[in-house]
Amino acid sequence: MTTNAWVAGVGMTPFGIHEQASVKQLTASAVNEALADAGAELTDIEAAFFANSTQSALEGQFTVGGQIALRDMGIQGIPVVNVENACASGASAFHLAVTYVRSGAADVVLAVGTEKMHVGDRRLTMSVFDGAYDVSSPEELEAVLRTLGGDVEEPEGHRSVFMDIYAAMARNHMSQYGTTQEQLAAIASKNHSHSADNPRAHYRTPMSIEEILGARALAFPLTVPMCAPITDGSAATIVCSDRGLARLLADRAVRVLATSLATGTDRDYRTFAGHVSEIAAKRAYEQAGLGPEAVDVAEVHDATAFGELLQLEVLGLFAPGEAGAAALRGETTIGGRLPVNPSGGLESKGHPIGASGLGQVFELTEQLRGTAGSRQVEGARIALAENGGGFHRGEEAVASVILLGAQ
Repeated sequence: MTTNAWVAGVGMTPFGIHEQASVKQLTASAVNEALADAGAELTDIEAAFFANSTQSALEGQFTVGGQIALRDMGIQGIPVVNVENACASGASAFHLAVTYVRSGAADVVLAVGTEKMHVGDRRLTMSVFDGAYDVSSPEELEAVLRTLGGDVEEPEGHRSVFMDIYAAMARNHMSQYGTTQEQLAAIASKNHSHSADNPRAHYRTPMSIEEILGARALAFPLTVPMCAPITDGSAATIVCSDRGLARLLADRAVRVLATSLATGTDRDYRTFAGHVSEIAAKRAYEQAGLGPEAVDVAEVHDATAFGELLQLEVLGLFAPGEAGAAALRGETTIGGRLPVNPSGGLESKGHPIGASGLGQVFELTEQLRGTAGSRQVEGARIALAENGGGFHRGEEAVASVILLGAQ
């Protein structure tokens, strides 16, 4: 059994609105870039994991999306597995690709995630979020939100139910730790500033804390710039064993130190101890033989600014109740103690659901190679990606943690 796994190549389309591009076209663009980056050919790929969460609902393409998207670009005959795992679909595809390589089943494996969410019907697009919790018990969701954040607020504009979920979790955190709306705005401002230097980001306009606080309100304490936009895009990675790497032309491979997936447990969800991301992180740290203090740069799932704050604390990167104040002090900005979301994060880079986790791997691979340009985190050697999705009984339904290391 092989034990090493490497990211040999990465590719990513610009994230944004691609009205004229299809899932097939977006996929081909990202995959071809990843192949070129790895010095690989289509014929080198021995298996593929294709992540997508919305094409079935938005286009009626069920069950075989990966086979169809990849066949048209010439990937034929090999195993192709479709991966749908909420907003962690891309990270799950990566996890499966790494596991496949480490098992010895193949030496060169593709993980790709693609999402085309702008289909000309915004209400249809927004409806995809309505099935990412336990639809058999909608009253349970309402009860959880009331427990976490008090009375469920009336909508202040058309939005995903997940903005209400994040808002309720944020109010719970505020009541326990004194977290402020200004701290959340500082996180969002930092991410909008980072994305200004990312040519592949959906949004590239810096915003001040004051501008974010003054923007259109959603559910308190969230305003629109604190939340990820609806985005199209694709991201891909070529994952290799030692033997696979040796036969490619890749000379800038990044080592996979750990990859972990977790689901939630029955617990008191009013607290943050035992959070699903904490479970995934502990497994990842154990696999890699290191702790959170070793991390030099992180990309975390900031579907809202509160999402970033929460993840930094449950991952052990900041103590409970401290991540918001750290953001205000600039500790999570490029040049700070622990730069977080140098890509701009989901809030600014964008959130094409099935591609988001692999987009994080793209950014962190650039960081570890030292090729991130004006976004570069100096001296980055260890990188962490956290990607989660769905909602079940007070927390995300799934969480992924990936640790990568420079050569």
